[in-house]
Amino acid sequence: MSIVGQIELENASHSVPATMLAAVYRGINDVRLETVPVPKIGAGEILVRVHTCGVCGTDLKKIATGSHAAPRIFGHETSGTVAAVGDNVSKFRPGDRVVVFHHIPCRTCYYCRHKTFAQCATYKKVGCTAGFEPSGGGFAEYVRVMDWIVEQGTVRIPEGVSFEQACFVEPVNTCIKGIEALRLREGEMVLTIGQGPIGIILSVLARRAGAIVITSDLYPERLKISKSLGFEYTIEASQQDMIASVRERTEGRGADAVILAVGSNGLIRPAMDSARPGGRVLLFAQTQRGEALIDPAAVCVDEKALVGSYSASVDLQDESVRFVMNREMDLEKLISHRFPLQQAAQALELAARPQPTSMKIVIQPGRRLG
Repeated sequence: MSIVGQIELENASHSVPATMLAAVYRGINDVRLETVPVPKIGAGEILVRVHTCGVCGTDLKKIATGSHAAPRIFGHETSGTVAAVGDNVSKFRPGDRVVVFHHIPCRTCYYCRHKTFAQCATYKKVGCTAGFEPSGGGFAEYVRVMDWIVEQGTVRIPEGVSFEQACFVEPVNTCIKGIEALRLREGEMVLTIGQGPIGIILSVLARRAGAIVITSDLYPERLKISKSLGFEYTIEASQQDMIASVRERTEGRGADAVILAVGSNGLIRPAMDSARPGGRVLLFAQTQRGEALIDPAAVCVDEKALVGSYSASVDLQDESVRFVMNREMDLEKLISHRFPLQQAAQALELAARPQPTSMKIVIQPGRRLG
């Protein structure tokens, strides 16, 4: 390492405090602002000072259901600045602006060989932590990034790209994976149910794949955002019959493909009913196990296909980075609320109970109160 590099590392290390603030999950719907030790890093690891962390629906479900033992520090849509590097780290140095994935698969197991990376045992291991059991750690001032994530899941943010734009790399990856699972063809009619941030990204990607997209949501405020992005065909589900509206626009058949971007299992049957015979339905937000009402004859007799897609694909990492960093979509426009870490509980509450005017919620530890 050069003398300049050594000075940068020493200065960065000296500036890292011993303790930090974090939003700590202590039980069902119990997240508390606490002072915790800044995590220590080992060889091959880096410490990132968090700038922005998006609030993801999967974290909200873990907090609401108690599916994961406490204590934990969640948050995985993380962008920030490298604060310190461990021994043998050559790819990054203090001061680098980065975004980190929290899962990277082994690439060699049965599931990786079959491209179902989210089922890989290594992928299921979280490689970022702010303390306690590794759970992402983005809802804290600093996060430790483990060696295999440093090597394969940490991406430098180009000059001119904001931390807010960059924090969408992982969710965009999951959306690209979902769209690939649908195998869309040019000119197909697609219905996207739900126009929250993920639903809008999925709609944009479906259009990018050549589809004609109909967007549907309960809230007219969200459909205004869809229209501002050029989606001409919209359905206000609180005022219109969604299934009838789709069939009216498709000569009575139904959509070629339906994307369900809302977590309610009660919408699976309407999604299936909105698809034409031989059509496909993508379940994107159904991450909680439980019973759901479906028509088995719709699958067998009508030959409709239910398609699932969960989490990110390492094969799509470069594409998702290009999409975000090249600003193919101005993702910052999807952010409606920015909360300082001290108000993490309020941020999580709003994200769990979205309002008509709320979209993407982000937590920014360096943001000042007020």
